[in-house]
Amino acid sequence: MIISLIDQVRLIIFSLLAGIITGVFFDIYRLIRGFENPNKVLTIIQDLLFWTLTSIVVFIFLMYTNEGYINFYVYVCLIIGVYLYLKLISRIFIKLQYRSLKFNGKLFRVTRNIILYPVNLLFYKLKIKKKDKI
Repeated sequence: MIISLIDQVRLIIFSLLAGIITGVFFDIYRLIRGFENPNKVLTIIQDLLFWTLTSIVVFIFLMYTNEGYINFYVYVCLIIGVYLYLKLISRIFIKLQYRSLKFNGKLFRVTRNIILYPVNLLFYKLKIKKKDKI
């Protein structure tokens, strides 16, 4: 099958983008799983689920962008895209995601405390009145 030069360039660009998407998924997976070593069986199951989901997403991405045409250089471009992402963008992305998760956690705790303050105050007052009666 002969592919025009424009289609080959598109194929390379979208293959690199698929590699970058895979790198983003890998960083999100690392943040979800954490950096410590959990149970080995659990790690194997998580890794299998991660790679299954990633392969499905990359396959769908390639199907929509270049009709699912897979050649040797598509795999090479995927690997290059992952490598470039991990070397150039990964640290920045992890820092931003970590800060975002930390901020959202603080925001959730503050919001929860503000919403639950009247309930906690009510229970506190009832507890004091109960102690005064004893």
